[in-house]
Amino acid sequence: MTNFNLNQQLDQDCITLGRLGSTHLLLLNNSLVPWFILVPQTDRCEIHDMPRNEQIQLLDDINLLATFIEREFNTDKINTAAIGNIVRQLHIHVIGRYEDDFCWPQVVWGRPEEKSYTNSEVADIRSRLLNGLADHFTAIV
Repeated sequence: MTNFNLNQQLDQDCITLGRLGSTHLLLLNNSLVPWFILVPQTDRCEIHDMPRNEQIQLLDDINLLATFIEREFNTDKINTAAIGNIVRQLHIHVIGRYEDDFCWPQVVWGRPEEKSYTNSEVADIRSRLLNGLADHFTAIV
């Protein structure tokens, strides 16, 4: 797929951090938990419909990101999901959870609680990605 357009809802709700491997890496603009979104450059809306080699690349990116979140944010649990009921563009949520976060143990989806990131916090996360995933992450500022 040569042309890539990010879904309007994802663009509105997220901060584009850059590229992680074969995916676009976004940060949901809610600092209550470390909530990242991977968007593969595909026209498919289901993982199982992707060519196998692209599925494997996507899984590698998910694993890299999950390991990064676990290490950098010292989380108790990682939630990973590709739901796409509202936003049909294939995207995968990779979320660090804490046993004392704002809605533990319930899901974070659809909750009204929200706290936007500051520019400084976003810059810090980009820097941590550049340092922690140097061979895989390319920042977009």
